[in-house]
Amino acid sequence: MKNFLFKSDPAPASDPEKIEPELDALATVPTMFAPGEEKLSQQEFRALSPQESVWPHGSMSKLPESLIMMVDDEVLNIEMTQAFLVEAGYRHFASTDAPETAVEAMRRQPPGVLLLDLSMPKVSGLEILEAMRADSVLRHVPVIVLTSSTDPQVKLQALSLGAMDFLSKPVDPSELALRLRNTLTASAYRDYLRQHDPLTGLPNKQRYRRDLAAVLASAQDEQRAGALLLVGVDALGRVNDALGRASGDHLLQRIGKRLASCVQTEAGGELSAGDVNPTLYRLDGDEFAVVVPHIEGVHSAAAFIGKLLDDAAVSFQRRGSPELFVTCSIGVAVFPTDGADPELLTGNAGLALRHAKQAGSHRYEFFTPRFTQVAQSRLDLSAELRRAIGRDEIELLFEPRVELASGKLLAAQGLLRWNHSSGRAIDGDELLDLARGSEMNVALIEWVLDRLRLSAGKWRASGLQPVPVGIGASLANLPLTELSHLVSAAIAGGLEPRQLTLELQHLGGDHRLHDADEKAIVALRRKGVRLALDRFGSITSVADVRLITCDEIKVDASFAHQVENNPLNQAMLLGIGDFARRLNLTCVACGVDTGSRLSFLRKNGWQQGQGRVFGKPLAAVPFAAQWLSKSGRSQRVELD
Repeated sequence: MKNFLFKSDPAPASDPEKIEPELDALATVPTMFAPGEEKLSQQEFRALSPQESVWPHGSMSKLPESLIMMVDDEVLNIEMTQAFLVEAGYRHFASTDAPETAVEAMRRQPPGVLLLDLSMPKVSGLEILEAMRADSVLRHVPVIVLTSSTDPQVKLQALSLGAMDFLSKPVDPSELALRLRNTLTASAYRDYLRQHDPLTGLPNKQRYRRDLAAVLASAQDEQRAGALLLVGVDALGRVNDALGRASGDHLLQRIGKRLASCVQTEAGGELSAGDVNPTLYRLDGDEFAVVVPHIEGVHSAAAFIGKLLDDAAVSFQRRGSPELFVTCSIGVAVFPTDGADPELLTGNAGLALRHAKQAGSHRYEFFTPRFTQVAQSRLDLSAELRRAIGRDEIELLFEPRVELASGKLLAAQGLLRWNHSSGRAIDGDELLDLARGSEMNVALIEWVLDRLRLSAGKWRASGLQPVPVGIGASLANLPLTELSHLVSAAIAGGLEPRQLTLELQHLGGDHRLHDADEKAIVALRRKGVRLALDRFGSITSVADVRLITCDEIKVDASFAHQVENNPLNQAMLLGIGDFARRLNLTCVACGVDTGSRLSFLRKNGWQQGQGRVFGKPLAAVPFAAQWLSKSGRSQRVELD
């Protein structure tokens, strides 16, 4: 497909004076076009018009190729009508003067249009219409009724059974040709819309299912392998939220155009099977599909997949905002190994796509059976997580954070642990991912805030001095405004704001906050709640520091791994520390699990750290016994 829908109601291509203002307007509003693509030529602009996208002009030339079937008990009527149509340019015909055989004949070869007499012996035209309406395929065949009847009730009954048009006998040849052309055109237009996505002009999900079933059947007959590639746009929801759905639609159109161009270059190549070429489809939401009918091996399509990833990456920019990049991820399922029927193959490709996105944007994954096992396990755990809180299977632990120069306790991080009934402990990012996937993150945050309020209250009641506690909060599917409401409710219930640090993750890829989000941040800080960017250098980045006013950054634990003998990790870790000092931000090294890591950080003047070298996470009571005091003097850990 070369034609894609970008703007509605464009000026006619034949009027250049009207086109140029459209192009100027297109260049002055926020667009999805990369630098150098802002101005479109008249030819390009014409190719993007809705008329071209929805209904290719070439389709009109195919109408004479349509199969026209006539059912009439008078052979002379059939012969005369066919002669009229041959003179009008039509070339393919089928007919029968035995109406009782008509429905079965149409099932064997559905016509493009049926010319049907109503008054016939044995089986009437109305009975044929009724049988067609009950058939899943034939109900879509357009019917023109040829009748000498003038009874309006007969016409109403025929219309109610699906007839599209009427012609009175004897038939006028010119009227027959015009009505036939109009009926075929309307039918072809309807079929095109039913099988194509109106946004991109690409074949849609219905066409995809039909074509994939045919490709799988032929691959089985010829004993060859092929592949299904599911292409998902990374973080499309964030683009829609930040810039509006219209901008997201423009982005999808542009990515679809790039993917289509890439797929077209493979026509007739090693990924084709006979006259069946790789084909691109638009599925639901942010997903496209590419059916590759032939591959020699799992890795033979790797170059093509890499090219799809590169070509689908687009950039766009709004005035006054930084240039943003949007990429795609791809899940690959190979047939027949990963599935020989459309539903199974599509499901497995979807699992591979999900794993590709979880591993990071702009990458691809081949399906493996392990993905199914992991998906089933996650599904079971997600269902159980909803009951875990009520069963008291979740506990809040506290991990100490210390000043590296003195070993003095400065704060703690609240860690969730799910003591599963199987005896397995689920914590950390695995538990947070489960919560997001099962929409339990709000319930978990409410529970954590309430448990922190209770623990801090017991510490104070015992005369102990609480320390600030950091609580992780993912914003992947939790708006800042809602998080602010949860915190405000906890503060109203007795939680002291100065004892809480919100450690934020998954802020978003558009580097822009809505007014409501900015107000929520201001409200939280005014209450005295500290804000931190968690897993800095991995899930959060320098761009997020510009996005949100925070008090501290917590460096992802991966930077501390092998820092003793890895020069790259050393340079990056020290660079992040220097960056934080220049911005007057508290900087915390996570994953300080060995003495050698601690020694490196202390030697290079690092401020704060947390990890197993300072002690394991503890429940509220043992944590208080080991770390908190009545005097208010911070406890220390021996570092030498």
